[in-house]
Amino acid sequence: MFPIHRPRRLRKNETIRRMVRETSLSPDNFIYPLFVIFGKGVRKEISSMPGCFQESVDKVVKHAKEVHSLGIPSILLFGIPEHKDEIGSGAYDEHGVVQKAVRAIKDKVPGLFVITDVCMCEYTSHGHCGIIKDGDVQNDQTIELLAKEAVSHARAGADMVAPSDMMDGRVEAIRIALDDEGFSDIPIMSYAAKYASAFYGPFREAAESTPQFGDRRSYQMDPANRREALKEVALDIEEGADIIMVKPALSYLDIISDVKDAFDIPVAAYNVSGEYSLVKAAGKLGWIDEKRVMMEILTSIKRAGANLILTYFAKEAAKILNK
Repeated sequence: MFPIHRPRRLRKNETIRRMVRETSLSPDNFIYPLFVIFGKGVRKEISSMPGCFQESVDKVVKHAKEVHSLGIPSILLFGIPEHKDEIGSGAYDEHGVVQKAVRAIKDKVPGLFVITDVCMCEYTSHGHCGIIKDGDVQNDQTIELLAKEAVSHARAGADMVAPSDMMDGRVEAIRIALDDEGFSDIPIMSYAAKYASAFYGPFREAAESTPQFGDRRSYQMDPANRREALKEVALDIEEGADIIMVKPALSYLDIISDVKDAFDIPVAAYNVSGEYSLVKAAGKLGWIDEKRVMMEILTSIKRAGANLILTYFAKEAAKILNK
C-alpha cells in the first residue's frame, strides 16, 4: 500500500522548499568582528584565519564601509595596542586604538552599529583577562578596570559594549559606571556563557592574546557543564545585560537552545575562529563544499535560537544571501 503522507511533496523544488522553510538567515543577523592596530596603511592577513586581517584605523574604516555596503548592520571591534603592561592600561586609554577606531568609523560610516569588546587580555603583558596577583586573576580589581574601559568606549561613540572577560559581577559594575557617566542608553551585550574552549586558538593569533602562563579555565566555563550556563545567563540579566551571548556556537548549540527557551531576551552566538578556520582549511584542500558548509553552520546556529550571529563568515554569507 502506498503511503498517504509523502513529506517529499514539499521538497520537490527550490521554490516550495523556500516557501515552507522554518529557519531563514539574513545579513541583519550578522555581526562582523574586526581587529584594529596602531599604524597607517597596515593590513596584515591573519595566517590562521584566511580573509581576516589586523588593520590600522584607516584600513578598518574602509573595511567597515564594505561591511555596511553588504547590509551587515554591525561590527565588533577588538584592539591590539602598541605596548602592553600588567594592568592593561591601553584598554581604557582615551587615545587607545579601539577608541580611535570607534571615532573614525562613526564619523565615516555613521549608519554602522559599532560594538566594542570589553576585556583586558589583548592589553595585558601576561595575556590574562584581568589583574594578576599570586598567579590568579583578581576578580573585583579587574571589574573596576573593565568599567573604565566600557566608559571610554562609550565616550568615543560606541553603540554597544560587550564584556567578554567572565569576571563575576562585571555586568552590574559596567551598567552602574555607564549610567553614572550619562550613558544609560548604551546597551550591554554580555558574553554570558563563555566556555574555556580549544576553538579559540586562531583568535589568539589575531588578537595577540595568548596567556603567558596557565590558561583561562579558572574564569571561563567548563565545556562539560550545561545547567551552569543558565545560571550565568540569569545572573547577567539580573545585573542589567540587554543581550546575552553563548560562545562558542557550533559545539554549544544545545546551550543556545536552552537559553532561548528559558529567557525572553535576545540571544547572540559567536561562531568563533576555530570553527571558521576548520572550514577554511578543509575548503582549501577540496575536502568540503566550503560555501554550503558555511551556510549550513550559520543556519544551524540560527535554528538553535540565536537572534544574532557573530561570525567571520558574515561578508561571504551576506553576498550569497543578497543574490
